[in-house]
Order: sequence, then structure tokens, then C-alpha cells
Amino acid sequence: MKAFEIREFGIDNLTLVDREQPRPGSGQVLVKLTAASLNYRDYMMVMGSYNPKLKRPLVPLSDGTGVVEEVGDGVARFKKGDRVAGSFFQKWLEGPPTKAHHSAALGGSVDGMAREFAVFSEEGLVAVPPSLSDVEAAALPCAAVTAWHALFEHASTAPGDTVLLQGTGGVSIFALQLAAAAGLRVIITSGSDEKLARAKALGAHDLINYKSTPKWDAAARDFTGGLGVDHIVEVGGGKTMGESLRAIRTHGFISIIGVLSGSDAAFSLANILVNSVRIQGIYVGSRHMFERLNRAVELHHIKPVVDKVLPWTDLKAALRHMESQQHFGKICLTF
Repeated sequence: MKAFEIREFGIDNLTLVDREQPRPGSGQVLVKLTAASLNYRDYMMVMGSYNPKLKRPLVPLSDGTGVVEEVGDGVARFKKGDRVAGSFFQKWLEGPPTKAHHSAALGGSVDGMAREFAVFSEEGLVAVPPSLSDVEAAALPCAAVTAWHALFEHASTAPGDTVLLQGTGGVSIFALQLAAAAGLRVIITSGSDEKLARAKALGAHDLINYKSTPKWDAAARDFTGGLGVDHIVEVGGGKTMGESLRAIRTHGFISIIGVLSGSDAAFSLANILVNSVRIQGIYVGSRHMFERLNRAVELHHIKPVVDKVLPWTDLKAALRHMESQQHFGKICLTF
């Protein structure tokens, strides 16, 4: 079978290789991959900025869907022909995360989805929502589960609450769709008026262009009558956390899901203390969270926003498209 490997860092150094097709053992499932999608983490992994000490060679990409080709002895959850998606953390089924759960992250600590066939534990797979195509379902495992986790697993988010989303990347767009379905008021930021218009068409209520309105925290408070935002999905990191703390309401909730502007931050801890701000780190989610997300996707007929679809062998071109930051929604691959 064919597979991409990270041997040396850099897009041009990705290598398409021949590997022996795996066979499932007891409790395992062989999946023929049909679609995959990209996350910014995948780009960072390929470039070496996510983990410079990454054990190589490694098959990249955390997100993918496929069809069960063969099942090993004792498998009860799936049968040949079932459509499935891989869970980002293969060992995190439910409950709080542990270091052991993080030891089996697809496309990071274990081989990912940029290959024609893959063997998984049956516990590391979920059934694909019937209403979604393989490409649409391939967009879910990382970004959509992260958005679900941030909005509904820790925060006591209720209809009518205000959530602020930063940018129009994969997590933010899924959070927008889920928030709109749940009856939340959405404020969204972007440096592009065109992307803001597309976000409004998806259900965003209030729009902030952070280039023309650099003090977006003040604009967000104005949208809430000066009270502040109930919940912020923080993707920027070091350069945006200060603004988030000024935009959040007293006893509001900040979900930190990314550090796109860097992990070093300078802000006053007094803002957290005096305003009783609750802050939670979000690192994707468990398999059971993925299954709860899928029920919501099916119930509310949510369709992932797909920006571009390429053959999986054009992985390098897909990564360059992500690098350009011109995409809106997910970049997907087909096998």
C-alpha cells in the first residue's frame, strides 16, 4: 500500500512510500481510507514546529474516514462495510484526559491517516453520521470535536448566551455552526470582511474585523451592552489572551484551544482573580465526546464547511493551500 511519511521536516520532504498492507489482530479493525482532512496541527507537524523531537518516520494527518475492510477476532462494535472515522486520541474513551490517553494521538505519537489502509483498535473508531459524505465526516475528528468539547463539555453554555469566536479556522467555523444550532449568540472576529460575510451567512450575529478594529475586546463588550462575553473560544494564544480577558464578563469562561500567535503571554493575573474568570485548556476530546457530537450533527443536519477537495496524493499542494491562509473551512483529501 501507499503512504506518506515525514522523514525530514518540510512540505517538500514528505515522501510517498510503499508499505506492507497491515492485517487486523484480535480486537482490531482494518480500514480502507476513503477521505481525510487537514488541521493546522498537521501543517505544524510536517514543518517541525509542533514537535521538533518528533519520532520519525511518521505517517501524518489525524483526521480520516474509511470503510471497514476486515475485522479481527472478538470485534463486536463494527463489521465489514461499516463507514467509520478514527478518534483523534485512540485510547481516550471517556472521562478526564491523562498522559496515557495522549500517548496515542493520530498523526503525532502514532501513525496517522495519510495512507491507503490502517489498523485500529475497535475502541478507537466511531460510526460516521449517516447524513454526511465521507469527505464531510473526515472533517470532524479534530476541529469539530474540539469545538464541541469547548462549548458543551465543560462550560455551562445555555441558549441565549454570547460566545466569541476568534478567526474563521476549522475549530471556529465548527463552533459557529454548533453554537447557532444551540441558540447561542455568536460574535466572530476576522481580518477579512469577505470571511466575516460568509460567517454571517452561517449564523454569526455580530462581526468584528480586528484589522480595522484593533481594540476588538471593546467592540465585543459594546455588543453585550458593556457586560462582557459569556464564553470565548481562544485560539490566538499569547497575543490575544489579554484582549480576551478584557472582553469576558465576570465569571465568564475562556476555552483555550490554540496558541496560533505563540504560547508566551503577558497579561495581568488580577483580571482573572477580580473577575472570577474560569479558564479551561481544551485538547480535542474523547471518543464519547465525538459520539455525542455526531448525534448533534445528525439531529441538526449540520454540514461541515469544506473549502477544497484534492486527491490524497496531492497532500503537498493541500498543505501549501493551508499555508496560504486563504481557505475558509476544511481542506479535504479523497482516496
